[in-house]
Amino acid sequence: MLESHQLIRKGISLMTDIKAFGERVIENLEKVIVGKKQSIELIVIGLLCQGHVLIEDVPGVGKTMLARSLARSLDCSFNRIQFTPDMLPSDVTGVSIYNQQKGKFEFRPGPVIGQIVLADEINRATPKTQAALLEAMEERQVTVDGTTHVLPKPFMVLATQNPIEYEGTFPLPEAQLDRFLLRLRLGYPSALHEIRILDDQQIQHPIESITAVVKTKEILDAVDAVKHIFVSPAIKRYIVELTTNTRQSADVYLGASPRGSLALSRAGQARAALLGRDYVLPDDIQALAVSVLAHRIIVSPGARLRDLGSDRITQEIINGTPVPGGDFSPEPARKKTR
Repeated sequence: MLESHQLIRKGISLMTDIKAFGERVIENLEKVIVGKKQSIELIVIGLLCQGHVLIEDVPGVGKTMLARSLARSLDCSFNRIQFTPDMLPSDVTGVSIYNQQKGKFEFRPGPVIGQIVLADEINRATPKTQAALLEAMEERQVTVDGTTHVLPKPFMVLATQNPIEYEGTFPLPEAQLDRFLLRLRLGYPSALHEIRILDDQQIQHPIESITAVVKTKEILDAVDAVKHIFVSPAIKRYIVELTTNTRQSADVYLGASPRGSLALSRAGQARAALLGRDYVLPDDIQALAVSVLAHRIIVSPGARLRDLGSDRITQEIINGTPVPGGDFSPEPARKKTR
C-alpha cells in the first residue's frame, strides 16, 4: 500500500514538473507569437514527443518566427535550412572532404545535424533533396559515404511551407508527410492581436529580448517522463478505431498508417502531461486527431470534386466514431480512491 502511495506521489510531482515546464515555454513563445496559444501548445507537444512539426500557412503569419522563438526558448543548438530548387542532398546532410595534410577524409556536418532544425519552405526543394531528411527524421541519424552519424538529443525538425503558391514547388511525398508528428496552421490574427503586434514591434522585435527558459536536461527528462503517461486499453482501442476509420472512409483514397496511431497516442500523452494529468482522456485524442491524422491521408478524387479537404474529412470521422466511457486513470489511483 505504501509503495502504491509513493508511486502516486511521484506521479503527481512528475506531472507538476512537466506542466510547469510547458507553461514556461508557452509563456515565452507568447511574447513573440501573439494570440496563437493553441498552435504554440501543439509545438510544445511536438517537443515533448520528440516529433517533427509541419507549419503550413500563407506568408507573413509567423511560421518562421515561431520556429526561431522555440529555438531561443530552449538551451539547444539551432540550424536553419533555406530550401531552394538547386539545393543538393549533401547541402542538408553534410559531405566528406579529403584533408591533404592529414591524408584522410573528414566529415563536414550539414545543417541537419543540430538539435532544433528549421526546414524553411521545405516544398521548394526537389524530391531528392527532401529525401535527405527521411533518415534523420525517422532514425535520428544521417549516413554519408557509408558512415553513420548519430544526431544530438533532443532533435526536432520544424518545417514550413506555403500551401497557396505552387509554382516552383514540389509537393511533399506521402513518406515525408507521414514522418511529421503534427501539422498545424497559424491563421491570421484577430484585429486586436494585430494591433498588439504593431505596438510590440514598433521599436524592436520581441524575439530579440527572449532567452532560454529551459535547459537541455529538462527537455530530455520531460521527454522521458511523457512516455510513462498512462494510456488505458479503452483509449488505445479508440485511437485504433479512428485510424482504421480513415482507411475505410469512402472519401479517403489512402488512410493513416500505424505510425499515425503511434503518433496520436504519444501526442495524447504529451497533452495530458501539459494539463497536469498522468493519464490520457478521450478529450486529448479528439483535440489532436486532426493535427495528427489529417496530413497522413490522401483524399479521394470524388471528395476533391465535392471540395472536401483532409481536415474536414478527419473531423467527420472523429464525430462519427463512438467515444469510450469509463475510468481512464491508472490502477494505483483507482485503488487509492476506494
